[in-house]
Amino acid sequence: MARDISAVCKQCRREGMKLFLKGDRCLSDKCSYDRRPYAPGQHGQRRVKFSEYSRHLREKQKARRIYGILEKQFSLYFKKADSSKGVTGDNLFEILERRLDNIVFRMGFANTRRSSRQLVSHNHILVNGQKVNRPSFLVKTGDVVTIRERSKKIVAIAEALEGKGRQGWDAWIEVDAPKMSGVLKEIPDFADMQIPIDPQLIVEFYSR
Repeated sequence: MARDISAVCKQCRREGMKLFLKGDRCLSDKCSYDRRPYAPGQHGQRRVKFSEYSRHLREKQKARRIYGILEKQFSLYFKKADSSKGVTGDNLFEILERRLDNIVFRMGFANTRRSSRQLVSHNHILVNGQKVNRPSFLVKTGDVVTIRERSKKIVAIAEALEGKGRQGWDAWIEVDAPKMSGVLKEIPDFADMQIPIDPQLIVEFYSR
């Protein structure tokens, strides 16, 4: 299975903003972006004038990196969103939010989407009582996502849930923390997702 193995902190620096790809570390004084808030590389501190194309590209790259998706799969998601009824940009993020690895992250079973993807691929997750090990599996409204019984003793999952409990869960998700189980109540609107991205720029990137 193809995956992005590039340095996570450099991705934030490249996009010029925190993408919170390392969970609690991004909120600590160890955050690389806080210490070096400029692009990586020899010429990272140069003042750059962004072209229209560059603005569109960076917005698309931010979305890919937040959700941890490779280019080919992201473009397939866009085609699917474009062929569906409704606003293409909103459709795209609805698909991304329904990915199982994202739902596991939103429910607080992992501190980052990268960690949640590992939980899924290592067979720790059940959907409606059935084992699912595909991070790209699209969860539907009403689906019950649960930590497998013998995986509930994993300390990292309990710690992530405790931290999420202090922050609070999203309105479209219902979680039973003691049972390590959750339900997707509804598909959220893009405004509720609180993703620092302009979907229209991504639509314009693929429409050029």
